[in-house]
Amino acid sequence: MLKSLFNWKVLLNLVVAIGVFVGLVWLTFRWLEYHTKHGQETPVPNVVNKSVYDAVKILEDVGLDYEVDSATYDPKYRPFQVLKMSPSAGSRVKDGRAIQLRVNPRTWAPVAIPDVINKYSGLAFQRISQVGLKVGDTIYEPSIQKDAIIRMLFKGNAVKPGTLIPRFSTIDVVVGSGPMRNISVPNVVGLTVKEARAVIARSLFEVGLVEHEDGSKDESDIIYYQDPAAGDVRDQGMQMDLWASKKTPAELQFKIDQLNSMYRMKVDTSLPPVQYEEVPMHHEPVYETPPAPKKEAPKQPEPVRTEVPKAVAPSPVKSANSATDTKPRTPAGSNSGNSGNNKPANASPAEKPKAKKVVVE
Repeated sequence: MLKSLFNWKVLLNLVVAIGVFVGLVWLTFRWLEYHTKHGQETPVPNVVNKSVYDAVKILEDVGLDYEVDSATYDPKYRPFQVLKMSPSAGSRVKDGRAIQLRVNPRTWAPVAIPDVINKYSGLAFQRISQVGLKVGDTIYEPSIQKDAIIRMLFKGNAVKPGTLIPRFSTIDVVVGSGPMRNISVPNVVGLTVKEARAVIARSLFEVGLVEHEDGSKDESDIIYYQDPAAGDVRDQGMQMDLWASKKTPAELQFKIDQLNSMYRMKVDTSLPPVQYEEVPMHHEPVYETPPAPKKEAPKQPEPVRTEVPKAVAPSPVKSANSATDTKPRTPAGSNSGNSGNNKPANASPAEKPKAKKVVVE
């Protein structure tokens, strides 16, 4: 067996096989060196703080590729300024190597406007702030939705929820201030249903019941009756009921009279007006401030007051025998013989007349 192993034919084949193997390995490494450009390195130029357009041109001139990645917007740097690069400047890389560039974007990343329409303003403001937006002017507009967001404005133009705008942008909001009061109801009789809807919307009312005479829903039917009546005053957002037909209002007078009896209240003004009597108000007494005491002059002697008695006729005193006694009365101090017996039994002393005081100054 050893003799056959050292046969020249076997040795020749072995040598050929080794040569082929070595040749293949050499060719493989040469191909790899050529494909990977082994030993051919290029220094990376410094493009930090340059504009991305200038950085790209510099890398292309030295045979290097590039990849641009936007960083978070930083207002301290210029828009499209290169903030960082990888590999760093001065490194040696092979030709065609891609250099990673971190670039400051032109502005903040866009965010979507949240859907806060018809939401309470307090909660809506919080939601707007959470997504990175700012609330600018608050404009109040009459609406039945008091303190609710009616619409949003960006740079003076109305925007819908979901619209992308730069982060930290300022948007204005329109908030409802409550319904308007005492708005005159428009006259839509004679208009089509479609035209009446537009007039009612412009007048800040809403369309309520729309009853078609033939049961259809044709928007070209003519309005022949409305409730409330034209000229009445209502608050904003109140509904207006409409009756429509293909006939003219003159042809539907009987129907109009029936609706008037149902929806138009007649006020009886034949009764006299109620009169109200005014009750005088009770006035509180007004007390005047007493004047300052004056210096009294020396008193003059008072004049002598004299009393002048008023003459009063004495009334006669009737006695028991006044009918037969006609003799005059004698004074008590007379020397008559019957002085002790001349007084009547029932006689009483005459009353002294009262004197009236008369002051003579």
